[in-house]
Amino acid sequence: MQRRLSDYLLISLKGIAMGAADAVPGVSGGTIAFISGIYEELITTISNVNLGLFKTLKTSGFTAFWKALNGNFLVALLLGIIVSFVSFMRLAKYLIEYHPVLIWSFFFGLIIASIYFVGKQINKWHLPTVLALITGTVAAFYITTLPSSAGNESPYFLFIAGAIAICAMILPGISGSFILLILGAYKTLSDAFHDFDLKRITLFAGGALVGLLSFSHVLKWLFKNYHNVTLALLTGFIFGSLNKVWPWKLTDLVMEKSSGLISPLSDITTLGNLTIYQQELADFDSLKVISETSILPNMYATQNNGLDPQLVPAIILMLVGFFTIFILERFGKKVQ
Repeated sequence: MQRRLSDYLLISLKGIAMGAADAVPGVSGGTIAFISGIYEELITTISNVNLGLFKTLKTSGFTAFWKALNGNFLVALLLGIIVSFVSFMRLAKYLIEYHPVLIWSFFFGLIIASIYFVGKQINKWHLPTVLALITGTVAAFYITTLPSSAGNESPYFLFIAGAIAICAMILPGISGSFILLILGAYKTLSDAFHDFDLKRITLFAGGALVGLLSFSHVLKWLFKNYHNVTLALLTGFIFGSLNKVWPWKLTDLVMEKSSGLISPLSDITTLGNLTIYQQELADFDSLKVISETSILPNMYATQNNGLDPQLVPAIILMLVGFFTIFILERFGKKVQ
């Protein structure tokens, strides 16, 4: 396939969208890749990375090696992902802490549209595809209900976390960042990027590389041999993830970081002279949210000490997220 510079610029923009999505716990960059039309090429390209490429480099030269690697595609995509992920991680942290309803509303609309676009690619429905859809939905929903783990400060733990999380990052519907939260590695990685801790970043990247090269072969095989069932499973993953990105939450448990003590939020009424509300938890560095429950918008104010559910702007942002996927899908058809 002969591509122009403008095509690679578009691929980088898709990489930026993927990186931004992966920086948010609950949103999958794999979903963006799927909707934007580059998912299967990405999986095939990654799975083709093996020792045979170096043999090609030795026997046929760099040009043949680079072509076999699909190097232009990888560089354009990875450039967008890395720049976006590193820069958006800070913004995502701020938005989740101080404007949770609004940021989750946008991504809720985005994922609703993703379900439609991924699901419509299934061209044959039968019992195995239905079972795969149900299995994916239940599995993803269960993952979203798991409580976050306490942070693990070991830098070498990041290698293992990277290998696990990258598998989720390339699966539509399963958020790599949320997996990092469950493993207790999200804050450690965030701090590493914030402090430019090259040792920890390198360990995470190494683990991610190992996991990516291994898992991509599994996905390539599944697409080749069980295309419709795989699509149904991925659609289920996306559908089940909606619980995580539902905008209106009630915090159930919080952990005091210094002692590790986990308590219901209702047991903690004051901190200094301030009352702790759901949206204000981020103001207290001594506490960490462990688990939350999705609630209806009309219950949000009554169960969160009068906090504004922001229903109108939330609905607007849901629509913005929904139509963002339509735009990405339209652009995706330009690069096939």
